[in-house]
Amino acid sequence: MPEREPEPRGEPRLGAVVLAAGGSSRMGSAKQLLELGGRPLVAGAVEAVLGSPARPVVVVVGADAERVRAAIARQPVSVVFNPAWSSGIASSIRLGLSALLGAEPALDAVLVALCDQPALSPAIIGRLAALHRATGLIAAARYSGRNGAPAVFGREHFAALAALEGDEGARRLLNGRPGLVAAEDLPEMGLDLDTPDDCRDWVRRHQGP
Repeated sequence: MPEREPEPRGEPRLGAVVLAAGGSSRMGSAKQLLELGGRPLVAGAVEAVLGSPARPVVVVVGADAERVRAAIARQPVSVVFNPAWSSGIASSIRLGLSALLGAEPALDAVLVALCDQPALSPAIIGRLAALHRATGLIAAARYSGRNGAPAVFGREHFAALAALEGDEGARRLLNGRPGLVAAEDLPEMGLDLDTPDDCRDWVRRHQGP
């Protein structure tokens, strides 16, 4: 009796974690709620992720949690509160990944994105997802001479994400062992909004004087 042909595997299943828990100490107000282009920054990040194939989407909130939650209340995402948000970004990555796998245990990969990168778009997420599929490596944006978020991590790196500590996030994982990472040059992702000057610069470049 002839052997059965293996069933073709579908597209890898990609989920997403959007990090929106920070305290915005340098901004002086909640940058997640900063209005750019007529919408809060966190809403723009969530819309960019929802425009990609990534599902499900988990948004991790912390500082100003209720206001941030309200800004994305109509979006089809899961919002989880990180009570330890002040301990650093690693705790939000761990919590977001745990919530994501709780909702969809069979995910093949996860996108980790920040809410304060206004250039984030479905096209950029698609490029990183395609790079991950083609190489089997972590796919990260490269800007300012380093690899950073957004980044797509395969299932084999979930344990390393779950073990992160402190305020470095996945920086060492993305830059410590070059053989683990395929980088996509995305200089536009180097602009994040941490200070009022960052915001004024972004508005000047994209919305005119």
